[in-house]
Amino acid sequence: MTERLARWSSEHAWRVVLIWVVAVVLSVGVVAALLGDVLTTEGELTNDPESQRGEEILEERLPRSDDFVNEIVLVRSDRSTVDDPAFRQKVSQVDAAIEATGAAPVVRTFYETRSRDLVSRDRDATIIAVGMGPDAEDTIPDVIDAVEAADGGGFDVTITGEFSADDDLNRLSQDDLREGELQFGLPAALIVLLIVFGAVVAGLVPLLLAVVSIIVALALAALIGQAFDLSLFIVNMLTGMGLALGIDYSLFIVSRYREERWEGRQEPAAIVASGATASRAVLFSGMTFVLAMLGMVLVPDTILRSLALGAILVGAVSVVAALTLLPALLGLLGDRVNALRIPFLGRNAERGTAREGGFWSPVAHAVMRRPVVALVVSVAFLLAAAAPVLDLNVGFAGIRTFPDDLPSKQGFNALEEEFGVGTTDSVEVVVDGDVGSPPVAAAVDRLAQAMRREPALRQPSVDEFPERRLAVVEALVVGDSRDERAIDVVERLRDDVVPRVSAGVDAEVLVTGETAEIVDYFAMVEYWLPIVFAFVLGLSFVLLTIAFRSLLVPLKAILLNLLSVGAAYGLIVLVFQKGVGNELFGFQQVDTIEAWLPLFLFSVLFGLSMDYHVFLLSRIRERYRETGDNTEAVAHGVATTGRVITGAALIIIVVFVGFALGELVMLQQMGFGVAVALLLDATVIRVVLVPATMTLLGRRNWYL
Repeated sequence: MTERLARWSSEHAWRVVLIWVVAVVLSVGVVAALLGDVLTTEGELTNDPESQRGEEILEERLPRSDDFVNEIVLVRSDRSTVDDPAFRQKVSQVDAAIEATGAAPVVRTFYETRSRDLVSRDRDATIIAVGMGPDAEDTIPDVIDAVEAADGGGFDVTITGEFSADDDLNRLSQDDLREGELQFGLPAALIVLLIVFGAVVAGLVPLLLAVVSIIVALALAALIGQAFDLSLFIVNMLTGMGLALGIDYSLFIVSRYREERWEGRQEPAAIVASGATASRAVLFSGMTFVLAMLGMVLVPDTILRSLALGAILVGAVSVVAALTLLPALLGLLGDRVNALRIPFLGRNAERGTAREGGFWSPVAHAVMRRPVVALVVSVAFLLAAAAPVLDLNVGFAGIRTFPDDLPSKQGFNALEEEFGVGTTDSVEVVVDGDVGSPPVAAAVDRLAQAMRREPALRQPSVDEFPERRLAVVEALVVGDSRDERAIDVVERLRDDVVPRVSAGVDAEVLVTGETAEIVDYFAMVEYWLPIVFAFVLGLSFVLLTIAFRSLLVPLKAILLNLLSVGAAYGLIVLVFQKGVGNELFGFQQVDTIEAWLPLFLFSVLFGLSMDYHVFLLSRIRERYRETGDNTEAVAHGVATTGRVITGAALIIIVVFVGFALGELVMLQQMGFGVAVALLLDATVIRVVLVPATMTLLGRRNWYL
């Protein structure tokens, strides 16, 4: 099929190019008109966890009051106290500036309420409680600007809260991703392509296909988004994967075309031969990648599903572009694909992508002479790298991990220093029942007393609404609501306190709030991780069995990929949790690895690393069918694909290294994990373990 498609596309090149030009033009219009309206920064779990049930009860029976506070502005001084006129004048100035923005319906100060909760113990700091309006996501920058303008004059004025933290997080993450992709990843990818191909035109063709795939996939996402809200991060996932896959697939096919031309085939015949070989490998690689991403679609998390959708769309479009548009471009360019050769690189690069590389052939033969030693040493190394994963501690990067120059981080530090709490997030225990009855009322009282004894909670309060069959016990969390201390207290409430105080009482008691949502997310990941593993591995085994007509080859490919993924997990723990070498890379040492990362990394790494594996194994199988000599086929496959696979891996590595250079620890972990895993896959796995295992298995590789 891929051979016929390549022949037809090259013979009707202008028609194919015109179809893709029309598709790109229409896609640009769709993206401009529709995409912005379907993207959201919010995410939710769709498995109805306890925190969500509790929140739904509150929204249904206790609509949020107009005086709800979700931002805190802190005014403090090292020279005066709240009793001094200058301090009062400063607070009034800040109050007026916030109200002037029109973004905050609620602005309360100590001087209006005389609430002692709004003044620090030494009376040198006070809180201005702010309640943002319905368009808080859009208007919070105005409030932040007003607060920063008021800072100074002997007073320290800072802000922190739900929307200021979200604004900092979203802005910084978008900056990190944009800089990683466009300012670092894309130029670095182009440099690698020019080195691999040694010619400007050959280097630009893969980039062109990647850009085309990204634009069309974004349009498809915008259309799908008319039915479902999509996470804002789908754009970054789609562009990152689009660069990686679009370039890789084009690299494989163009390299094979150059090889066929080097061996003497005419241009049309070389395109058709590439379609029968490299294009077939690309088709199965793309299908394997899509299957890996389908695993994330199973997870009941709207953000992960959006990321998976973006990857699936751009993966599918990249495959279609590689199978149709690329043969058409080769049909039009012919050998002009080698135009604008780079001095000192051009001829050598052209020969290097068209025959066995001078470096890779000796390496392959050296490994195959001592396969047992190579196998034992490599597996031992990867298992040692994976060992730290036993200490994996998942969590979420709270506001503590933000850069110190962000407004919400400065406000958090000041608030924690003065009041012991750092956020406006609270733990809410919802009691759904007849709270007017003595048994339920007694249970609510016991619950409140137990929460007052918890050192991780502050200012517990009880609100009872007998007419609505509802009571709420609420307390602020000491420090950050994402700290391990906060998570421990919520788990203790759920596992011990709530069952004990509500035993025998006819009421449903639910723990909700920001920290409870995090605990529910942990439980969701723990439940779905083995399911995703089994789903992806099972389907991949079936697909690879069909592709290679073998049972051992796909089984070995899966095991080797699991080794590289496990090593990546272990190295992430070693660097970020244990702090081994983190300063060398400029990374933060943190207590936890992002809870979504194991699921995300498994799907992405398995899909990407299978690209190289499928391409290499396709070349080995092709040679084996020609010669019937397994040893020679393995050596030939490793040698002829070495330059191309190394270049393809380097391209993806530099794209994700760009992410790791950002300031957000979650993106540092993601970029480092992908880059390390692919580096191991393109070196230890492909160069050592694949030839060693296939040499030991011999003809048994091809049993079926």
